[in-house]
Amino acid sequence: MQQIENAVLSCEPPAGTAFEHLFIEHYPRLVKVLLRLLGDPGRAEEIAADAFCKLYQQAPRQGPEDNPAGWLYRTAMNLGFDALRAHSRRLRREERAGRESLGRGAPSSPLNDLLAEEERTRVRAVIEQMKPVQGQVLLMGSSGFSCKEMAALLGVKPDSLYVLIARAKQQFEQKYVSLYGRTK
Repeated sequence: MQQIENAVLSCEPPAGTAFEHLFIEHYPRLVKVLLRLLGDPGRAEEIAADAFCKLYQQAPRQGPEDNPAGWLYRTAMNLGFDALRAHSRRLRREERAGRESLGRGAPSSPLNDLLAEEERTRVRAVIEQMKPVQGQVLLMGSSGFSCKEMAALLGVKPDSLYVLIARAKQQFEQKYVSLYGRTK
């Protein structure tokens, strides 16, 4: 118990610092982006807090002084992708174990209960297979970030960002169609 308290205390910055202002400015939006990626509000908040903790721990050393917000978003997105991959592996193991115990396919459920979740799962599966920066661009764009904000946070030139967005969309569509076929 004492170890947990020490770990929490080691991530508490003094009030009124630049870190606190960064937290107030970026935490809600970071959670929103992670929520779109993960689909779990609690997990999104946990990963956002982990990213801020990592940023705070990096500050005394040679931390990301030139673009802390960009470092923060990249770190949080990478943590989110790691969590998504771990979740996918766990689901595959559980699904395989369920099929083995039943001796047949996964149990059926009413279609109307599964459609929305199935589509979200498909999108997450495709994003999981993409390069992290491409997934980040798609998620940030769908979360309301402007191109200028995305370019600053990712540390790329705006002209390069447009190319990156176009390639990410094309890659997403190709992977989605190859995995699930065309819909509608």
